[in-house]
Amino acid sequence: MATESQAATAATADFSSAQVRTVQDSIGRRFLHALRRWPIIPIVIVVILVGMTILAPWVAPFGEEEINLRGRGAPPFWYTEWYEENPRLETRYILGADHLGRDILTRIMYGGRVSLTVAAISLIIGISIGSALGLVSGYFGGLFDELMMRLVDVWNALPFLLIAILAAITIGQSVGILLILLSLASWAGSVRNVRAETLSLKTREYIAASKVAGGSNFRVMLRHIAPNVINTIVVLATLRVGGLILTEASLSYLGAGVPSNIPTWGNMVSDGQGYLNSGEWWISVFPGTAILLVVMSVNFIGDWLRDRFDPRLRQL
Repeated sequence: MATESQAATAATADFSSAQVRTVQDSIGRRFLHALRRWPIIPIVIVVILVGMTILAPWVAPFGEEEINLRGRGAPPFWYTEWYEENPRLETRYILGADHLGRDILTRIMYGGRVSLTVAAISLIIGISIGSALGLVSGYFGGLFDELMMRLVDVWNALPFLLIAILAAITIGQSVGILLILLSLASWAGSVRNVRAETLSLKTREYIAASKVAGGSNFRVMLRHIAPNVINTIVVLATLRVGGLILTEASLSYLGAGVPSNIPTWGNMVSDGQGYLNSGEWWISVFPGTAILLVVMSVNFIGDWLRDRFDPRLRQL
């Protein structure tokens, strides 16, 4: 009897273990399926970095421009030997310090506020202007459409970085000038895409029915065409924001963007360039890594949105 009871208990335990393994395998498969179907990791990276920049005044370990001359060139916290040789330094820097003793992590948080804000505002301005011009150009066609397309061709042929450098030299560096330059950099790309969508939509039967019902051109564009190109505009915006962040970083690195006294990711990379040979790699590498993570994550999200909104590219 005891043997039968032990056998039954062992069988029950084996069955329970099998159930647990089945549930774990099911959860693992669902998690992997979710990772393939949804851009979870890029969204988490963007949320963390954007959250850090928004909450910088409360979560940053130091002040925005707090200088500690004892910590000049201090490496990241895992360089224990360096900190043991400098016992007078009261605290360890998580990601190291620059040549003035300013905390790299703190400057990344505050610098991200400027970089991401400038990119977001210029994107909204540029995409709005470009989408409106593309909508009008595609709907009315004719001479205006021809002139607009030639203007886009001319603008795309101009060397933007050279124009930005000339503007910085002649007008000066400021956040306002950078916003204008980045807005000019983002308007042309949306004109052609929105125009192409409008050319396709204006031949639909419901557009003709709206005109027959007495709808004005403005009403047709606003009520019937614009809502149908929103998906295209959203995808363009997400794909373009990464390029704008890189453009802002490039202009700041070349000295044609935000003034050097304002921390941005591009300025931080530029500040650390001269210290790479001396081994202080963290001054440039960590803000450069922040740029890399944001740009890659936003591009992945943009690709996912394009696949979701375009039935021809949707992965079943």
